Amino acid sequence: MEKNKIQESSRRNFLRTATVAAAAGFTLSDAKLFAAPVQGQGTAATPDSFKVYTAEHLTEEWQALDKAPANKTIVINANYSIILTVEKAKSAKEFEWHEGRDHVIQIVDGTTDYEVGGTPKGGHSTGPGEWLAPESEGATKMTLKKGDILLVPRGTPHKRSTTDNVRLTIISSIGPKA
Repeated sequence: MEKNKIQESSRRNFLRTATVAAAAGFTLSDAKLFAAPVQGQGTAATPDSFKVYTAEHLTEEWQALDKAPANKTIVINANYSIILTVEKAKSAKEFEWHEGRDHVIQIVDGTTDYEVGGTPKGGHSTGPGEWLAPESEGATKMTLKKGDILLVPRGTPHKRSTTDNVRLTIISSIGPKA
């Protein structure tokens, strides 16, 4: 009986993980996505496979960003990045899109407006796989509020405008160009 409970728990955890990974655009071949060693922890032979960002640490990061709104990259490696962002009355001038990055954006507090999708007009490259355009014909406009999550697949034009204040987290997978 105990073995059945363990198997059922493992199946349930797999299904939860696979569903979240699929929603974020990851495949099961991306199994090492979150298993990158953390610099300064573990050894070459036994790198740590996880890192905890405590609520206290994140609170300190958010408080510092509230005082000086900006982007703060807390993780970057070959597989993904995590960026904390605080904006106050700021709007992007152009749409951006990336050939090798997907975004998972969660609004932690406040609201912001996004325009997503459409067909970019007047696009220009800012570097390998990185693009900007002054407009994107047919983009969908939406207002995101606290708790909302937006998935932006690679190659999708997107632009953010914040009229008041917003705190958001951006998790970007990094992989081969489309």
